[in-house]
Amino acid sequence: MKIVILGAGALGAYFGSRWQEAGHEVVNLVRSGRAEQLTENGLTLHSEQGDYTAEDVIIAEDPEEIEDPDLVFLAVKGYHLEGTLHWLKQLVQKGAKVYPVLNGVEHLPILQKELGEEAVIGGLSYIMATLADKGHVVHTSSFHDLVFGPLHPSQQQICEELSLACNQSNLNGRLSPNILEDIWKKYMFITAFSGITTATDLPIGEVRTYPQTFLIARRMLEEMKDLAAAHQVHLTDEHVEKAFKQLQELGHEATSSMHQDRRKGLPLEAEHLHGGALRLGKEHNLHMPYIETIRAMIKPYEAYQH
Repeated sequence: MKIVILGAGALGAYFGSRWQEAGHEVVNLVRSGRAEQLTENGLTLHSEQGDYTAEDVIIAEDPEEIEDPDLVFLAVKGYHLEGTLHWLKQLVQKGAKVYPVLNGVEHLPILQKELGEEAVIGGLSYIMATLADKGHVVHTSSFHDLVFGPLHPSQQQICEELSLACNQSNLNGRLSPNILEDIWKKYMFITAFSGITTATDLPIGEVRTYPQTFLIARRMLEEMKDLAAAHQVHLTDEHVEKAFKQLQELGHEATSSMHQDRRKGLPLEAEHLHGGALRLGKEHNLHMPYIETIRAMIKPYEAYQH
């Protein structure tokens, strides 16, 4: 497959490198700063699943440079979505389908409206990775999972091709028959995980040592379950239990990318995640006091302007 990585941060660079390692053609469509970094330092993955240094990193700074793309792996933060739309339109015109792995759900109707329903497949990822000083990827979790599935009947073939590409690669890929439910399960989990670690400025293990504090994470999971139900996606108490168990089983030092961004003084995705949940709740007169409080506590650390 010919895969364009749009947003070659830790997540995009990791999965792009794994596909390249398996023999797929991968193009990193990046801004000039990241292009410079990749040209200068190359791209190396440091991972307990196996280190890898990409030979011949292909870099583009404009979609004009890219011919016949099959797929765009969209791995940007929520607050950068707007700025990618003109590039995405050009790539879709060239025949690409778009596979977004943004957290939350608000990006889906935006992308479908701008690019057409047939262009946007459903997807998400589970990984903990961060960029080191030279722009190399440090993969810090035992998992490196991609989940994807059609949101339109015409997308079955591209999803099957992607499934094959993932099976050939050093990562876990799963073609989901019910991708919307999977997206909401991830949204539920990440809202609680990123919210509690960022608001307390602590890794999840430290949070767990204070049961009253850890309980807030559970309350956020419950509020997200109710929100999903309001949007016709059936998440159950069992899903809440499973997500809470995941939080209990994460390594002591494990933390969310939002918390890592807070530590680094980088922009935060709180408005996209927690703000998004509150906006979606408002549509159905759903009151979510725990998510509202956590969002208010994170608010002072957002480093970007709206």
